[in-house]
Amino acid sequence: MTRFFKGWLHRYFFDEEAVILSVLLIVGFVVVLTMGTMLAPVFAAMVLAFLLQGLVNQLKQRRLSHNLSVSLVFMLFITSFLVILLIVLPLIGDQVSRLFGELPRMIGDAHHALSVLPDEYPGFISDTQVTVWIDTLNNQITNVGQWFVSFSLSSIPGFVGVLIYLVLVPILVFFFLKDSGVLAAWAGGLLPRQRPMMNQVYEEMSDQIANYVRGKAIEILIVGGVTYLAFAILGVRYAALLGLLVGLSVVVPYIGAAVVTIPVALIGFFQWGWGNEFIVLMVVYGIIQALDGNVLVPLLFSEAVNLHPIAIIVAVLVFGGLWGFWGVFFAIPLATLLKALMTAWPKPEEEESTSS
Repeated sequence: MTRFFKGWLHRYFFDEEAVILSVLLIVGFVVVLTMGTMLAPVFAAMVLAFLLQGLVNQLKQRRLSHNLSVSLVFMLFITSFLVILLIVLPLIGDQVSRLFGELPRMIGDAHHALSVLPDEYPGFISDTQVTVWIDTLNNQITNVGQWFVSFSLSSIPGFVGVLIYLVLVPILVFFFLKDSGVLAAWAGGLLPRQRPMMNQVYEEMSDQIANYVRGKAIEILIVGGVTYLAFAILGVRYAALLGLLVGLSVVVPYIGAAVVTIPVALIGFFQWGWGNEFIVLMVVYGIIQALDGNVLVPLLFSEAVNLHPIAIIVAVLVFGGLWGFWGVFFAIPLATLLKALMTAWPKPEEEESTSS
């Protein structure tokens, strides 16, 4: 057994660079797992700076100085940040409060709709089934209400943490943008001078991850904004809340669109019933999803991520379970990174060919 293990190590870790990269990956994974909560503002600022770096590069290509480019992009970021903080979040918070205030009426309508099903479909639905459904509905509503109350109480001490985010994240974003070259040179100085495998992985992943993250952020804004405008024109209640949910649903491939269809259909049903307005709502929602999948996604992600759907779903489940929302958001880039590492990793055949 020891001989087999030594042989396996020699086959896949004969290269010094592979050993160093393995150590770096393990250290990074341990740091995120053990200190992820403490370093969350730093990670959030790094993601935002990563998104904004493309705008800085475009301004520099137009012969603007680095400091001026960073200042203009940072001013745009602060303006967007204030719009979200002072306009979007209060609007969504107001709609969430009104939704919980209207829940008793919705529950009563649901009970009435379920109670008449045995009379309308006596051969398919029984009174016992309806009773089970109503009990399940009541239990789920009770659990949601208890979670909302506990979340409201627990969020009081977390208000200090929110203030820390509001102050620290913009400051960190500014310095990440301003000193990106210095930080990159410092990080490169810690690595071996001869690092062909690391350079190959970096060249393969840098543009692809940057395009994916920026494209996904743009997709969230476009899909969420279009959904809000369409639902507001149709007169759908809680249009801002539904627009936020539909926008965030694009983060989870294959699953998000199917899951968010449920609240859209439920709110439409409780507002109009099985009327023409409900049909129009679902048709408009289906058109938005179709345009997103067939027009917007190919336009934003011209370089398709060459991953099997099973690999994407597994990556979403694994990284989402480890790091929550950010794990889901970066599931595809992380899976692509793992694939790039497997492709660039030194092979035993390469060792034999170089020795011969």
